[in-house]
Amino acid sequence: MSFYQTAIKKFSGKSTVFVTAAAFATLCSAHTVRQGANFSGDWTLNTTKSELGEMAGRVPTKLKVTQSADAITTERTSSFNGEERKTTEKITLDGKESENVVFGTSKKKSIAKWADNGQTLNLNSNIAFERDGQTMEIKGTENWKLSDGGKTLSIESTSVSTRGSFAAKAVYEKS
Repeated sequence: MSFYQTAIKKFSGKSTVFVTAAAFATLCSAHTVRQGANFSGDWTLNTTKSELGEMAGRVPTKLKVTQSADAITTERTSSFNGEERKTTEKITLDGKESENVVFGTSKKKSIAKWADNGQTLNLNSNIAFERDGQTMEIKGTENWKLSDGGKTLSIESTSVSTRGSFAAKAVYEKS
């Protein structure tokens, strides 16, 4: 066996280990970027920093967010006719559709996707409900971003229905 054949045989096993380790490290770092920011916590709406427009009465005043590697659960507290209402949703973070019941028996279908920067969570939703014997649909988007070292959560949202298009920016502070 020549010197070169011996050297190749000696290092081929080591290069396989190196390539395998490099691939594993790449996969781990890709998973970290994909998971992105952690929005967990109790959040209170700051109306002076928010831009609510016509959505002022419809934006939750409090959010309780629990986030794991594969899902985000939100409990949204709103006031309607002086009465406090809570809505809970669980949305997977794998890009697949999640379904939750909201507004009584209406179904809300949502898909969450991380932006390329791994710091913005984009939620697309569709709610179908019955009103006066007619089926109505609301399509919405929410873009979640953290700032101030994780102390501020901004949610830019839009919704489109037969009643028109609405946009708002809700700014929450960690409680």
